Amino acid sequence: MNSLDNAISQRFDDEVRFLQQLVRIPTDTPPGNNAPHADRTAELLTELGFEVEKHAVPAADVQAAGMQSITNLIVRHRFSDDGPTIALNAHGDVVPPGEGWTHDPYGAEIEDGKLYGRASAVSKSDFATFTFALLALKNSGLPLKGAVELHFTYDEEFGGELGPGWLLQQGLTRPDYLIAAGFSYQVVTAHNGCLQMEVTLHGLASHAAYPETGVDALQAANKLLTALYAHNEVLKARRSEVEGITHPYLNVGRIEGGSNTNVVPGKVVLKLDRRMIPEEQPAAVEAEVRALIESTVAQCPGIRLEMKRLLLANSMKPLPGAAPLIAALQKHGEEVFGEPIPTSGTPLYTDVRLYTAQGIPAAIYGAGPRTVLESNAKRADEHLVLDDLKRATQVVARTLAELLERRSGA
Repeated sequence: MNSLDNAISQRFDDEVRFLQQLVRIPTDTPPGNNAPHADRTAELLTELGFEVEKHAVPAADVQAAGMQSITNLIVRHRFSDDGPTIALNAHGDVVPPGEGWTHDPYGAEIEDGKLYGRASAVSKSDFATFTFALLALKNSGLPLKGAVELHFTYDEEFGGELGPGWLLQQGLTRPDYLIAAGFSYQVVTAHNGCLQMEVTLHGLASHAAYPETGVDALQAANKLLTALYAHNEVLKARRSEVEGITHPYLNVGRIEGGSNTNVVPGKVVLKLDRRMIPEEQPAAVEAEVRALIESTVAQCPGIRLEMKRLLLANSMKPLPGAAPLIAALQKHGEEVFGEPIPTSGTPLYTDVRLYTAQGIPAAIYGAGPRTVLESNAKRADEHLVLDDLKRATQVVARTLAELLERRSGA
């Protein structure tokens, strides 16, 4: 394995420059105009000697999902006609940078061994991890069997159905194992599910001088918000048995309403996010949330209610077939990082559920910190420790080599 480690070390400056170029191209979602980033990524991969398949999702499907353009990428490298196929997936779409940055969110600046920029940690970093792990393996001359695929997709922020979900649905891939973008100090084997809903409260707008002539949708929204957040006390009592996951939680992430300061609001729209622990059943969760909303709004005379599901992402649970993959990541992670690499769950939801739903054993591992908060992912000054990038690349390359090793007599 020393030869792989050395190969990655020798080309690490190239790997950092590769990541910098990816970070410098915005992929804010929304609005989700992500095809230009895929085009540039394909150019960079081609320069490294890979053949790249570009799979554009039909514009009508993309626009219906609330985005502008998506082109997913697949790289396939086959070592032999027999043996397993291992896919490596990372997503290029990200939330907008927001405020509070002390570094240019698209500058990819390096300071004190850290690379700063939106998606530097989650998960353009693993475009680099996975690409240079495969490059080291490709040039190693090791006797390997099977194949490795790179899946670089652009719909994680909106649920993944037009990213990995679309590739799988179109029959463009069917790997035997999957490694997805993750963190360097743990192997994630389970994650939460997520229900997202849009709730619209229709009242009747009126002049603020004559409030009795209207029906205040914002007052109804206030009552509903109180009920929703009070429900979190109920959810805290539902504990998960998965390490790294605690309990369900409900959050209202967006509120829109009203037309002017001197007008009684006639319409308010709420968008909520309900995290589901792996032990919960999504249909039951949605029924519970809908019932809570309906019963609360029923106490608000004159308010008409609309509810729309935006996303229903199932949780991820480990499949038995993932054991060799998980063991290899843990073994090589401990050897490279010099400390035990535990398995755990995460309260996030990811695209990986779309693979495991197809029966594909998976694990989440890549370049990243011990916790999301350490890297400022989705916050100002997101960053990646470059030493973690190098060592995670070595771990992934070693793991692939072990799983694809051509044993004597095989």
